[in-house]
Amino acid sequence: MRYTHPVLVRWSDIDSYDHVNNVRYFDYLQEARIAFLGEILGVTGDVFAVHSVVLVSQTVDYLRPILLRHPPYDVDVWVDAVGTTSYTLGSWIVDRSGESEDVYAKAVSVLVATDPETHAKRPLSETERAALLRHVSTA
Repeated sequence: MRYTHPVLVRWSDIDSYDHVNNVRYFDYLQEARIAFLGEILGVTGDVFAVHSVVLVSQTVDYLRPILLRHPPYDVDVWVDAVGTTSYTLGSWIVDRSGESEDVYAKAVSVLVATDPETHAKRPLSETERAALLRHVSTA
């Protein structure tokens, strides 16, 4: 199952080339990732206070420049894989405002569960595992 989170481009996101600065793509992906995890884990406040994780790796393939405009772009997020202490999320930034779906960036993010006090790696809880496994995308 894919989760969709709309993101609006802000004026401050634009660089001297009149498109979104590459660093801002990470912000859009983060916003969507946090919303996705909050929803699937059933947390309305700070999801990381309840389910502590750290982002240990994120790769982004930039496919086309994002431009300033009013309709939001969509960031889709899904679970690619679930391990013992970590999980991998796939995501992309896509434009669905026209007749086709144009993908602007693809990303892979790896998160590791941590103990909130010691910051040491910990096994995923049964609640986390079950929620993540329900959202593994097969496509």
